[in-house]
Formats: sequence, C-alpha cells, structure tokens
Amino acid sequence: MLKARMPAAPKGAGGGGTGSLTYYITPAGVAAMRTELNALLRDERPKIVEIVSWAAGNGDRSENGDYQYGKRRLREIDRRIRFLTKRIDNAIIVDPAAQAQRDRVFFGATVTYATEADEERTVTILGVDEADMAAGQVSLVSPVARALMRARVGDEVRLMTPRGEEMIEVVAISYPPLP
Repeated sequence: MLKARMPAAPKGAGGGGTGSLTYYITPAGVAAMRTELNALLRDERPKIVEIVSWAAGNGDRSENGDYQYGKRRLREIDRRIRFLTKRIDNAIIVDPAAQAQRDRVFFGATVTYATEADEERTVTILGVDEADMAAGQVSLVSPVARALMRARVGDEVRLMTPRGEEMIEVVAISYPPLP
C-alpha cells in the first residue's frame, strides 16, 4: 500500500511546529516573547531551582511533593524556554508601519470587511504567536487572512468556512502610522 506524504509547509508558513520554518511577527510580538523569555530565565526558573534544591535536601524524593512538583514545573519552564528561543531565532520581524503598499492587504494590516449577511467585521492580520481572535487579531495562516491577502478596497474575495464558501468584500484597509 502506498502512503501519501504531506508536502512540507512553505518557508514562512508559520505552521504548528518549531522546526526550521520562519515566522512573521511584529516588533511588539517579538518584544513580548523576549520579555516572557527573560522572565522565565531570570525570575521563575531560579526560584523553582531553589525550591527543588531545598526539597531534594529533605530526603526521600519519592514522597516529596515539593520535589516532584518542582521538577515537573522545571521541565515545563525549560520546554517553554526552548520554544521561545527557537521562535525568536526563526522570526522575521515585519513592522506593519513600514508597509509601502498601503492600498493592499499584507501582514499587519487592519481590514474591515463585509459578509454576505451585511455584517462588518474588523481584523488585524498578525503572526501565529500574536493572534487573539477575541481582540480581533487573526493569524496570517487563518482562512480569513489568506482570503484577504493582496486584496484592495472594494474587492470581493472567496472565504472558505466550515459552512461552505462565502464571499466577503473589503471595506477598508489601514496600517499603523509611520514613525
């Protein structure tokens, strides 16, 4: 039996793994990641190491809750540190304010679009690690962002949803002001 192989995600796709892919991110997004990384390295990890060291000195580690929890928490912190380090190393920092073509939708754009039900929605297209749908921020690889990419005001684009195909119209495009 032949096994189908999934094609590799294109460079910059920002998929789920942390391999050698590159990830688009805003300066604010990478700053937040660096802040979290520094907090883990300088504050949280040393505190947990101290607790584990103290707990290890108390004797029987098999029944020592502080030791077991501390070691588990240390593994979680180390895993997050590795993830953040790889993401930052592979990140392509894109400042949306520096976008030259402001009449088209690209990374960092804030786009207002109208649905077939005449509902207007506004989304900002950001990197996979910055997206927060509750705040109107969608990932660059989300269906709505992929549909809107390179569109201009007045363009109608096809959005594939779980309910099927839907046409949406770009109403407005904006970018952060130039510094």
